[in-house]
Amino acid sequence: MKQYQKINNILGWITFIAASMIYILTCEPTASFWDCGEYISTAYKFQVGHPPGAPLFQLLGRFFSLFAFGDVSKVALMVNIMSSIVSGATILFLFWSITAFAKKIMARSGEITDAKMYAIFGSGLVGAFAYAFSDSFWFSAVEGEVYAMSSFFTAIVFWAILKWETVAEEKFNLKWIIFIAFLMGLSIGVHLLNLLAIPAIVFVYYFKNYKKTNVKKLLLISVLSIIILSLIMYIIIPWTVKMAGLFEMFFVNSLGMPFNSGTIFYFILLIGAIVWGIMFTHKKKKVILNTAILCFTFILIGYSSFFMLVIRSNANTPIDENNPENAISLLSYLNREQYGDWPLLYGQYYNAPLDAEKPYSDGNPVYSKDDAKGKYVITDARKSSIPNYDDRFCTIFPRMYDSDNSLGHIDGYKSWASFKDEEGTPISVSEGGKSEVLYKPSFTSNLKFFFNYQIGHMYLRYFMWNFVGRQNDIQNTDGTLIDGNWISGIPFIDEARLGPQSGIPENMKNKGNNKFYFLPLLLGLIGFFYHLKKHPKDTIIVAWLFVMTGLAIVVYLNQYSNQPRERDYAFAASFYAFAIWIGLGVLAIFDFLSKKVKPNLAAILTTGACFLLVPTIMGKEGWNDHNRSGRFTARDFAMNYLNSCAPNAILFTNGDNDTFPLWYCQEVEGIRTDVRVVNLSLLNTDWYIDQMARKAYKSDAVPFTLKNSQYRQGTRDYVFFYEDTTLIPKSKYESVKSLMEFVGSDNPNSKLQTMRDESVSYFPTRNFSIPVNKQLVISNGTVPQNRIDSILPSVDWTIKTGNLLQKNHLMVIDLLAAFDWKRPIYFAITTGGSNYLGLDNYFQLEGLAYRLVPFKANSNDGQTGYVNTDIMYENLMNKFKWGNIQNPSVYLDETNMRMTWSFRLSFARLAGALITEGKKDKAIKVIDKCMEVMPENTVPFSNPYLGVLLSEQYYRAGAIDKGNKLMEHLFKITNQQLVYFYSFTGTKASKVDTDKQQAIGIMQRISQLAQTYKQDALAKKSKDVFDNYYKRYAGAGGNARPQ
Repeated sequence: MKQYQKINNILGWITFIAASMIYILTCEPTASFWDCGEYISTAYKFQVGHPPGAPLFQLLGRFFSLFAFGDVSKVALMVNIMSSIVSGATILFLFWSITAFAKKIMARSGEITDAKMYAIFGSGLVGAFAYAFSDSFWFSAVEGEVYAMSSFFTAIVFWAILKWETVAEEKFNLKWIIFIAFLMGLSIGVHLLNLLAIPAIVFVYYFKNYKKTNVKKLLLISVLSIIILSLIMYIIIPWTVKMAGLFEMFFVNSLGMPFNSGTIFYFILLIGAIVWGIMFTHKKKKVILNTAILCFTFILIGYSSFFMLVIRSNANTPIDENNPENAISLLSYLNREQYGDWPLLYGQYYNAPLDAEKPYSDGNPVYSKDDAKGKYVITDARKSSIPNYDDRFCTIFPRMYDSDNSLGHIDGYKSWASFKDEEGTPISVSEGGKSEVLYKPSFTSNLKFFFNYQIGHMYLRYFMWNFVGRQNDIQNTDGTLIDGNWISGIPFIDEARLGPQSGIPENMKNKGNNKFYFLPLLLGLIGFFYHLKKHPKDTIIVAWLFVMTGLAIVVYLNQYSNQPRERDYAFAASFYAFAIWIGLGVLAIFDFLSKKVKPNLAAILTTGACFLLVPTIMGKEGWNDHNRSGRFTARDFAMNYLNSCAPNAILFTNGDNDTFPLWYCQEVEGIRTDVRVVNLSLLNTDWYIDQMARKAYKSDAVPFTLKNSQYRQGTRDYVFFYEDTTLIPKSKYESVKSLMEFVGSDNPNSKLQTMRDESVSYFPTRNFSIPVNKQLVISNGTVPQNRIDSILPSVDWTIKTGNLLQKNHLMVIDLLAAFDWKRPIYFAITTGGSNYLGLDNYFQLEGLAYRLVPFKANSNDGQTGYVNTDIMYENLMNKFKWGNIQNPSVYLDETNMRMTWSFRLSFARLAGALITEGKKDKAIKVIDKCMEVMPENTVPFSNPYLGVLLSEQYYRAGAIDKGNKLMEHLFKITNQQLVYFYSFTGTKASKVDTDKQQAIGIMQRISQLAQTYKQDALAKKSKDVFDNYYKRYAGAGGNARPQ
């Protein structure tokens, strides 16, 4: 037994070292896209990230950042390496967990022989490395995000309860239970996912202490485990803070004591109660109660990492999301109130109207700290803030609930549920004296969406990615056959599901194509059934972990269709549980084979074969699309956004990927800290507006005219348009300053009365005007020399869309009323037209951002913004960096590839503008540069239209040979696409109909350009191909000529 333990420990540490080295070798050398830039920034300077926070991750991230030894360009690498190391430790504890289960099985058939020992260790190695090379876990292991550390806590907690099981009959066994409680508390400071291991932990405890069981007892323990989980999630975590808030409110508002006095008193009282409880139960020898109090205490000790967020928030750090400075605001932060909630067990369908009698209910009032009054005051009464839906349109277990179709959510519900309105139940509703018939979706359709989308598409598809194979790394939002599905590598199976798997066009080939041939899945299923046969109780334990971190998350998240990104990272712990069964599958095969050959040989053969067929294939297939070494795209692209701006600029952004990498550049590497990045999504919140109104680094405060009392939560959350010609003539453009004075006024005459009996601010016109100081805009470089004669006396524009402005757009208008052309204002090209507020006629393109200019900046190419060729040429040709994407060994996933679309378009627009100015030589250099930094062999034309644009500029500039070379390539891949799409048959053919139409349209454009520029050979063959496929398309029912 000592030999077993020694080898088990040594092999465990070997797996840790090997896995950690694999992850370190493949980790990204700088920040990644999505939330990584934010997490690294907040860790490096102890700032406050998005709710519900990850303070322990930040503390450990800060510690690892010290190993950059002052080189700020290495900080992100150190945080990424932290993820790699904790991921390696996850594999360590997975190995030990698998060997623990395997040993229990082997021990049931007698003494642990050498052969059994080899098989046990083989099980651990195969299962551990299968998970190490799994798609979702490997993805998180090489970037600075919380999910790697969250997986680590799940692994160590699960291993710890198995460790307790082995010493449960010893004197001090309860220290392991307390240790688990401490880990649970610590994990709250990383991610709440770890708490989902609690039911499995409860079952380990139950099976160890109660040998006899039955279905009734299992059901009772299941309920008890859920109660314990709920106790921590919904009582301990929120109510520890909520009670502090109640004490704080009473002490400050009722007793007139200083701020924080109630919070301090509460925690002194809480600590005192805990100390008394521990001493009392120890004295009275109440072991169970004493252990429970100790567990609660250690959960709180781990949970106490959140004090760091409160302390740092009071320092008003540049990143201070939600501003959780006290117990009251911290509770809102922990409850993620910023993101709203969604129905779970009962709620509305997506088309549910409001209840006719009581359309709204009151929410809980929002209190804010008022230093002048020395108390907490209500800043948002939240009257009539909660919608009440018509009960006729509500259902149990609502899955299709979101009424926002701006991103296709309702269309997605109907598509995934195969539901048409007329198939629902017709219900007559009345609103405003008018009646109409709405169709309530059937509960069957509701369940179809649940099974087809939420389980099938958003969980089982990810499960199969990890253990069967993945088609490519392109997000699949609508169930397309050609992107983001699972595949096996077995042609007849894949073709039956997804259509032809041969003849895939060059530009659609993808490093994310991984084929595992069902081998990991089959080995895992063998392990599951073997486990169930040999040790059903342990199978139940693993199954609880598998279900709670998989299907239970699916039910809880209740995801709407068309998610902004793939969500497989949320289910990594479920795949962890399945990896245990992969390991036990080795044991099952050994058990069978040992009856045919010598046991020692059986153990060696089984381990070797399984390792070669599962982890080795997974590692080989996954290496090229998980190896992020050498990739600097997120940082360099963010630098390009910042370097598109003039000094002391204000840059509006909107999404995660045009914001968080920019934060990283400024907060960590100190790049362009004179530019103020203003995220339009966050600008809807008062705390973010407050932060923008403060100076940060070299960036001056953002100028606003409104004061905090005029924009705080519940005040001017939206402002209506109501054209009042008695105040402002319909044709007049009114100064933004006077309009903001009107909107900011609390005079009843400047208010409208709503149906909810609220008085709300409004704009009496849609016509806005910004006066222009001509001398100032010339002297500070706002207007280029060649456009001085175009300067207007005022920028006049009309906001034509929508009946109201939300707070973020109101604050943009307020900024325009206050900036007086003293600072450059830019909109990132990725913010989207709805955020331009109708100002796009005054946009000047200078790189990856549009600058607001005081002249009509109409483009010659029909797109947004006039191209300032001098500035943009300098940026694209000399200033910008491209993240090493020209290197063939650098892996570019879909997020990176999507970014290149904007960059190629920018190159094409610059070249086109230069040609219009007669600078054809420079235009050719621009397109050459584009092809140099984004060569087709590393950045394929997944969107061939952009290649056609570049070819057209070559033609226009007179570089006919270069244009032909590129156009011939585009003809080739477009033809390949058409051949491929038309090889789909039956019902699958209609699922690539949009792809066919796009390819036909591109072929038509190739033909048109070749004909225009007299490239007869190319024109003829492209027209022949176009005519052929267009006839086939139209003959099959296509009803629109592609353009």
